[in-house]
Amino acid sequence: MSTPLEIVAETATPAAPEARISLEAFRELLDRLHPFAAVLGIEILDIQYGQATLRLPPSPANQRLGGIVAGPMLMGLADLALYAAVVGATGVAEAVTSSLTINFMRGAPAGGIIARARVLKTGRMTAGDVLLLPEGGGDPVAQVVSTWSVPRKTR
Repeated sequence: MSTPLEIVAETATPAAPEARISLEAFRELLDRLHPFAAVLGIEILDIQYGQATLRLPPSPANQRLGGIVAGPMLMGLADLALYAAVVGATGVAEAVTSSLTINFMRGAPAGGIIARARVLKTGRMTAGDVLLLPEGGGDPVAQVVSTWSVPRKTR
């Protein structure tokens, strides 16, 4: 008879596939094809298969009246985070946003914002979501749902 630990080991989930682009290659891709990303000052922290973590650093330039991070900055962060996750899952740099819906849940306090993106479905229409969190901790400030058009790779 198996012990509980042996049962857990037998039913462990397989490792996730590797990202289809490395962190360094993604940064080079942004520099080469998407120079607008540098304007936002967003840091690419991690890319995995279908997941990415990015950071919007604290800056007075990112704030609006009242000292909260401006909505357009949060939208740009979320869009870029999901782009990283999509490229990480598909390897297709030509993917483009098809739709993006953002739900602002509370004012984003001045300071860094972390974006955690994940792909929920891949295909010609790829879908995912992003959670935006204050870097200093606390409840999420926004949640984003987005779809992407991913062209087929030509050989």
